[in-house]
Amino acid sequence: MNFALTEEQKILQEMAKNFAENEIKPHVEEDEKNQYWRKGIFDKMAELGFFGFCIDEKYGGNGMGFLEGVLVIEQIAKVHTSWRMAFNMQCWGPSLTIQKFGTEEQKQHYIPKFVSGEYVGSFAMTETDVGSDVAGMKCLAEDKGDYYLLNGNKMWITNGTVSDHGLLYVKTNKDAGAKGITCFIMDYSLPGITRKKLHEKVGLLASDTAEITFEDVKVSKKLVLGEINKGFQICMTQLNATRLGCSAGALGLSGAILEASIKYANERAQFGQPIGKYQLIQQQIAEMKMGHEALSFLVYKAAWLKDRGLPNVMETSMSKLYGAKEVVHAANECMKLFGSFGYSEEYPCGRFLRDSKQFETLEGTSNMHTMIVANAALGFAPNRA
Repeated sequence: MNFALTEEQKILQEMAKNFAENEIKPHVEEDEKNQYWRKGIFDKMAELGFFGFCIDEKYGGNGMGFLEGVLVIEQIAKVHTSWRMAFNMQCWGPSLTIQKFGTEEQKQHYIPKFVSGEYVGSFAMTETDVGSDVAGMKCLAEDKGDYYLLNGNKMWITNGTVSDHGLLYVKTNKDAGAKGITCFIMDYSLPGITRKKLHEKVGLLASDTAEITFEDVKVSKKLVLGEINKGFQICMTQLNATRLGCSAGALGLSGAILEASIKYANERAQFGQPIGKYQLIQQQIAEMKMGHEALSFLVYKAAWLKDRGLPNVMETSMSKLYGAKEVVHAANECMKLFGSFGYSEEYPCGRFLRDSKQFETLEGTSNMHTMIVANAALGFAPNRA
């Protein structure tokens, strides 16, 4: 692997950093307090082409791949982790999945609108009683001849109240398990859809999260993505892309925690010298630094493999699993390093810790990723591209 970024990648990285500092950072405290998803930030991200990574240029893509996407997500998440979600909801969720499985008509209609931000995207698979066991979902679409009649509930859906269109995974054969799931390109303007914003969250407070209920919703058969009852494989393929976005978000937050901790250790004095001079503080900083660097290699390698079409399921899951462990540990250490100030709202330590915990759950729990890595390493499951 080449460990040096190209000049173009460095320019992109700097652009993302400047955007996050100038456009996102001024609103962090206000948006956290009000749990506010700011459409203006979303629109500016779209204008900069941030939703076009891995998307063919004929559909509005930016001509760049996973590694470039990771570099941008990292810089955005470093300033406000809530905004790393936008990339998966627009780009590596709906757009990339439609590009892989959709008809040419679907590609031409939907992808440019997600990339440009005309459509606010989402994807929905989780239900109140269904998380890791995707095959156990109960939301059901019944074939009524000319359309599907959709009933059921989805939970913890990012962009749930602001999404125009998105991928929706439901059962079309309720007794067939994984072989009975179908993916729809859902139109959320259809009658019979109720969306409720979820305010009682620990972190990601500026990211919109919702419960969605479907009551006798008539869904056109033109909205089916891929084949009927073949949605499970589409779902797994999508997750292997969006999980990298999650890993890149953990990397960004890890970097923010490291920088804040180093700054405070150099500024805060006790017993006549900066606390960074004390060995136990140095141990904390050293652990954060090593964890952050190790995570960067895992994330960048997974992106590098994806860009070359090489097997990467295990590597992607390793980056997700290690990212969750590293960022939660770093956030914990940051709280301790800051002492009583870490427990106040004067510093971002509380937000770091709150936001870090979501990496253990979203895009597959740490338990699930442990199984994926172990099964691939042991040869019980193939490490696919």
